[in-house]
Amino acid sequence: MDKTLIALAASLLMVIFTGPLFIPYLEKLKFGQTIREEGPKSHMAKTGTPTMGGILFIGAASAVTLALSQWDIRLVIIMVSFIGFGLIGFIDDYIKVILKRNLGLRAWQKIVMQLVLAFSVSFMAYSSLEMGASIAVPFTAVSLNLGGFYIPFMIFVILAFVNAVNLTDGLDGLATGVSFFSFLFFLVLSLLFNNATGVIFSAALMGSLLGFLRFNYHPAKVFMGDTGSMALGGAIGALILISSSPLHMVGVGGVFVIEALSVVIQVSYFKLTKGKRVFRMAPIHHHFELMGWKETKVVHRFWLAAAILAVVGILSIL
Repeated sequence: MDKTLIALAASLLMVIFTGPLFIPYLEKLKFGQTIREEGPKSHMAKTGTPTMGGILFIGAASAVTLALSQWDIRLVIIMVSFIGFGLIGFIDDYIKVILKRNLGLRAWQKIVMQLVLAFSVSFMAYSSLEMGASIAVPFTAVSLNLGGFYIPFMIFVILAFVNAVNLTDGLDGLATGVSFFSFLFFLVLSLLFNNATGVIFSAALMGSLLGFLRFNYHPAKVFMGDTGSMALGGAIGALILISSSPLHMVGVGGVFVIEALSVVIQVSYFKLTKGKRVFRMAPIHHHFELMGWKETKVVHRFWLAAAILAVVGILSIL
């Protein structure tokens, strides 16, 4: 427990103290966000806000985790997934802010890099961890052995969450707060099953996200960018792997799931009906904005939903 509190406090303080130094540096480099023209018009005022701020919590959480954890395969999986997906996001952000190409990496480039990384960490988990190809079933003591389907299934789960977190990062503080509650679930899960590496990493990420929220809450002084959102998705994927909890995260990460599904539904329906829409805009957080909700109201409601789902998830493992 002492290391848990140290991890949380240390990462929190690191982000709070480095943020005022790092954010002006991003401004100096002109690493400003380019807002999508097809997005809500109210968001155009955010153009130029520094992005790639995810470097703050990636650096803090990684440093604290490496300093407090013992070397094992779980630590390798976490660091490879967390930093690896963050690096993909960094490349994407760099193309956007330097080349001024708002879409960043081309879709096939992003998918190939994500597939390679997701396969690598899934294979490590399958071949090195004692649970092998098993995954836990919520509210039961039952485990399902997926056998040869484990690796492709986990690749799908990891990529789903990496891109779902990325889609959720569309309002000030939204992805930061929702992610916090996901890592709260993983912290409790890791404590219950004596997974020391998972405990320290979850606590470090919770602390660093709280610190980042100091600068990312409305009106945001910095955005996490794809650097941050993909790293958070990679962190969720890694924690799923080392705790065999993909089925739990379908519920706990329900906000992420709904955000991603809203895009799938919108795009599919648009194509099928040749122009009609289910939502006013997708992802679904924009739908509520266009209904007249203030940005902070949408964020707070989504945080509340994430908190409730995290509590339900915790109850499912007790």
